[in-house]
Amino acid sequence: MSMPALRGLLLASALVLAVVPSLAQAQSRRTVAAIDALNQRMAAAETRWREALVKIGNSDPAGLDESNAALEDMEDVIVECGKLKGCQTGNLLASYKRLLKAQADAAAGLGGEGVDDAPGEDGVLPTGEVPESATAASLLAAEDRRFLELVKMNPAVQAGIRRWLTDMRVALITSHENFQYMQHLMSPAFKRRGLPEALLFGILAKESNGRVHSRSRAGAAGPLQFMPATGSRLGLGPDGRGFDTRYDPRASADAAAVYLGERYAELGGDNIELWLAAYNGGEGRARRVHREFAGRSFWEPDVFGQFPPETRDYVPMVIAAAWLYLHPREYGLVFPRVDTRPATIELKRPASIYELTICLGNGNTRDGYMRVLRNLNPQYEAEAWIPAGTRLNGTVRMAGLYERWCTRGARADLARQLVNSDPSTATVRVGDVETVTLPDGTVIQQAVAVVPATPAPAPAPAPAAPRTHRVAAGETLVAIARRYSCDTRSLAAANGIKPPRYVLRAGQTLELAGCR
Repeated sequence: MSMPALRGLLLASALVLAVVPSLAQAQSRRTVAAIDALNQRMAAAETRWREALVKIGNSDPAGLDESNAALEDMEDVIVECGKLKGCQTGNLLASYKRLLKAQADAAAGLGGEGVDDAPGEDGVLPTGEVPESATAASLLAAEDRRFLELVKMNPAVQAGIRRWLTDMRVALITSHENFQYMQHLMSPAFKRRGLPEALLFGILAKESNGRVHSRSRAGAAGPLQFMPATGSRLGLGPDGRGFDTRYDPRASADAAAVYLGERYAELGGDNIELWLAAYNGGEGRARRVHREFAGRSFWEPDVFGQFPPETRDYVPMVIAAAWLYLHPREYGLVFPRVDTRPATIELKRPASIYELTICLGNGNTRDGYMRVLRNLNPQYEAEAWIPAGTRLNGTVRMAGLYERWCTRGARADLARQLVNSDPSTATVRVGDVETVTLPDGTVIQQAVAVVPATPAPAPAPAPAAPRTHRVAAGETLVAIARRYSCDTRSLAAANGIKPPRYVLRAGQTLELAGCR
C-alpha cells in the first residue's frame, strides 16, 4: 500500500474513533433527558392524583375521573421506563404503590376521614396552605413542637380533648357528620384565605354541633353563631324575603373567614387563641389584652384571667376539636363516613321536610335525613309546605331515594297521611264516671260510654271564610296555615311575623291573607 493511501486509511480510522464516542455521548444525553422527562411526568401525575383526592374528599364528582386518569398516566410512565436502559422502574413503582396504598387505606377507613396524623411526604396537608408564621399553621403540622407541647402539656386543651371523647363524644361525631354534608359549601371560604379547615370544624362543633338553625339566648344564630350586629357588618341578616342569611352555611362560612382574616391582620399570626377569644366574646376585649400584654401567651394566668369563664372554656374546646379532627386515630376515634355527593331534588308534588324525612327513610344512615335537609335548605321550616317544582339541595343517594319512595306508592301516601294528621281530632268524649265493685271486693271507677246521638240534619251552608284568627295558647303558625289552607310565609309576612321561628302569642289576632 502506498504511503498516501496508508495516511488516508489512518485518518479515516481516527475520524471513526472520534465519532463513535460522540454518538454514544449524544445517545446517553438523550436517554438521561428521556428519563428526566418520565420522572417529571410521574411527579406531575402524582400531584394530579393528590389534587383529585382532595376533590373526592369534597364530594366533587370530577375527582374520581381525574384520579383514575392520573393513575393511568403513572402506569404509562412505568411501561415507557421499562423500555429505556438505565431507567429505574423501582423508584417509579414505589411512588405508584404508595398512592395505591393511600387510596386503599382511605377506602378502608384507616385514615379517619382521609386526614392523616402527619403531613404527606411533601409537607402539605389536604386542608390547604396557611401563613407560615401563624399559629393556625400549627394545627396542620403534627411535627410542630409548639403545638404538640400545647396539646400535651396544656391542661385546658387536655381537658377539652377529654370532654370531647367522653360525655361529648356523640356531639363531636354528630358535628362531624353534619360538617361532611356542608363541607363543600363551607370549606372553600377558609381555604381561599389560607385558614385551616380543622379550625372551621372546631368552631362549628363548639358553636352549634353543625345544626344551622341553632340560636342562643343572647341572639347569636346559625351554624357559626353570629350576633345580629356582627353578622350585619359582615353581610349577614334578613335578605328581604323573610330569611336570615346567618342560617346559611355558605354565607356564614364566608363571613367567619373574613372575620378571622381581620383578626389575623389586627392581632397577628401568632395569636390564634386571641382570634378565637374575639370570635367568642367580641374583639374589643381581645384588642385591649393584645395591647396591654403584647408578646405574652394567652395561657399565662394573668392574661388568661382577663377573659370571662365562657371564653376561657371556648378557646381550648375549639382547639381540642380541631386537633381531634386532624388526629382521630391517636385517640381511637372513628368518624363515620357518609355519602355526601351533592345533588338536587326536584319536588314532583308539594311536600314538607317532615314528609320527606319520613318517606326517604334511613337510607343506610344512623339518623335519617331530616338534619341534612334542614342544613342544606335552611330557608324552609320543617313543617312548611314547599311547592311542587322546587329544587331542594340534597345528595345523590337522597335524590335516588326520593324518586323511589316519595313520588308515589304506599310509603309516600303514608308519609303524607302522617304529616297531615290533626291531633285535635283524636280526642274522645266519654260519659260520667261510675263506681263498680268487682266480685272479689275490689272497687274501681270506669267511664260510662256515650251512646251516639241520632245524626243531626245536614247543616246549613257554611258561612263565609273568616278573615281573622285569634291565636290560642300552644298554637303554631304552621298549624294555623294548614287549618286555613294558607301559605305559611305569606301569612307570616302579612302579620309581620319573623322567620324562621314564627313566634306567636296567645290572644294575638292574625289577618288571614292569601288563605283559601
